[in-house]
Amino acid sequence: MYSEEQAYIERVKKGDSASYTFLVNKYKNMAFTVALKIVNNREDAEDIIQESFLRAYQQIHTFENKSKFSTWLYTIVYRAALNKLPKNKTEFLAINDNSYENDIADETSTPPESLTIKETQQYVKGAIQRLPQGEALLITLYYLNENSLKEIEEITGLAMNNIKIRLFRARKKLEQELRFLL
Repeated sequence: MYSEEQAYIERVKKGDSASYTFLVNKYKNMAFTVALKIVNNREDAEDIIQESFLRAYQQIHTFENKSKFSTWLYTIVYRAALNKLPKNKTEFLAINDNSYENDIADETSTPPESLTIKETQQYVKGAIQRLPQGEALLITLYYLNENSLKEIEEITGLAMNNIKIRLFRARKKLEQELRFLL
């Protein structure tokens, strides 16, 4: 079956650069999220996705539909983001985003049962932001973007067992964080 996305990819390969807008619009938010989780800087993340979309456009003729386009693109974004990190860094930086401090529930807040969906989403988003960046990225790719373990393996270059272990640890940390928040 030939998807709408594949049709746009084929048009771009044939020189229709305007069709690339569809792909950019479809994937720009998650590409930004992937970059931001790694570099922890909005401006750098914006630069990374611009560079990545440009690189993907220039290399789209090499995309062979062996994986999803999103997996191929996020691999480009992931590698570009890693290249932005200082060369002597081997671990991800800790997230120091204070924008979610107001999400922490105090003792006078309402019980979790009465939270709206939007409030619950804010708490979950805040809890994910508090995870170490590598774990936050894996949680985001697996649960929010619904990438398979195989796709995450392709994107990150991490071994399948390593991904499973990191996801397990991240889920435990997320559970503790949400228990604290809620």
